[in-house]
Amino acid sequence: MNKLQKLNVAALALILMSQSACQQAVKQEAAVVATDSSEVQPVIITDTVQFDSDDPAIWINKEDPSKSLILGTDKDENGALYVFDLQGKIVHDKVVRDLKRPNNVDLAYGLSLNGKPTDIAITTERFTHKLRIFSLPDMKPVDNGGIPVFEGETGKDYRDLMGIAIYTAPTGKMYAIVGRKNGPKDGYLWQYLLEDDGKGQVKATLVRKFGEYSGKKEIEAIAVDNELGYIYYSDEQTGIRQYYADPEKGNKQLALFGTTGFKEDHEGISIYKLTDSTGYILVSDQGANRFQVFSRQGTKENPYDHKLLKTVPVAARQSDGSDVVNVRLNDTFKHGLFVAMSDDKTFHYYRWEDIAGKELQVKK
Repeated sequence: MNKLQKLNVAALALILMSQSACQQAVKQEAAVVATDSSEVQPVIITDTVQFDSDDPAIWINKEDPSKSLILGTDKDENGALYVFDLQGKIVHDKVVRDLKRPNNVDLAYGLSLNGKPTDIAITTERFTHKLRIFSLPDMKPVDNGGIPVFEGETGKDYRDLMGIAIYTAPTGKMYAIVGRKNGPKDGYLWQYLLEDDGKGQVKATLVRKFGEYSGKKEIEAIAVDNELGYIYYSDEQTGIRQYYADPEKGNKQLALFGTTGFKEDHEGISIYKLTDSTGYILVSDQGANRFQVFSRQGTKENPYDHKLLKTVPVAARQSDGSDVVNVRLNDTFKHGLFVAMSDDKTFHYYRWEDIAGKELQVKK
């Protein structure tokens, strides 16, 4: 082979290498587009709140599920607890205004008040250091103006309320599990027994202090699995911690999972139940605009080993709080509803089957 032939071969090789590189770049670009196109879209986006949407809770109207409601906090010093219908429209006569930075919200069914089972919603009012409790669906206060919590704490932000979850025990006893902006390395969460004060209002009695804290950022998201009797909470930038919900079972940590694979903060937690013992734990991977889905039931060898099953990118941006239910609500939400906060002052409604895709199941 002469020099000219060698030069031609070299030139051809360079051309082929260039074409290969271009094809690889196109493939990589296509992969990115495929990832973007797989982002799950909501079927409904709510009306906007005034300041800063943060955390939702879904109330099921058991007499007529199509009239169920979504509660959502508007986090500001002049904030509110909003109420939306299943079409995402604000139910103006039920909105509770003039709350002092309401952070998170949860609800429960059937607390006995005045001898009658009463559904309640609880939101944490950060600047007053109080729980605010309202009856459902009328959204009337049943808390004598608010219940102080974390009393006696003097550390910086130790009384600034954030997370809330309600545990209803098999005995019917109801407990509020409360988190805060800052706290000690152990005993970050406080648990209160909720009861009628004898006058049809709610009183709260402290029953325990528990929960490890990494000290890295804060603990906001809390969720309770009533049927299995567990509490889960997000220790941001660390993982999800699991404890018994029954205070009589002690304060031993049962699990710490989801410790890798999160872009920034571990945030909202919600539990989709297939049966009384199976289903999924969804955790917001806030900085990545996605939810990581773990098995609810663990494994045969270790009931506290929650395997990562799926990662679901969603249209909601920087999602903080979320909630999910597994019942048919209407023709749009036939297999359940997943609600996620988005940082554009809205809440996004997703069909469960869209979140589940082919990898997860729907409740039969």
